[in-house]
Amino acid sequence: MPRTSPPLLVVEDDDIVRMLIVEVLQELDYEVLEAADAQKALTILQNPQQPLALMMTDVGLPDMNGKDLAAKARDLRPELPVLFASGYNESLDLPPGMYQIPKPFSIDQLRDKVQGILRAD
Repeated sequence: MPRTSPPLLVVEDDDIVRMLIVEVLQELDYEVLEAADAQKALTILQNPQQPLALMMTDVGLPDMNGKDLAAKARDLRPELPVLFASGYNESLDLPPGMYQIPKPFSIDQLRDKVQGILRAD
């Protein structure tokens, strides 16, 4: 599935964490766009010429929480799957097409989760 699907959007305010996630996904042969905050992510999401296969977002962003970003993303792209990454042990009550992965996660866990989501949607 990698490289044949549209890019994945990674939204993470921690530069090191974002860099690592992007690097892992690229090594798995996914094309990746990245945003350090919700406003940059919204700029990408608002571009109708930019297809996206998945948005992965941190729950705790400085300018808007990940749940609010996901709601705005779904307003713009109702079918976009969203993967929340959270360092908190909370279980999010998520609607269909939204998923969760706890931080920290292994490369294998990230790969399996992303591949499962992209196969499901």
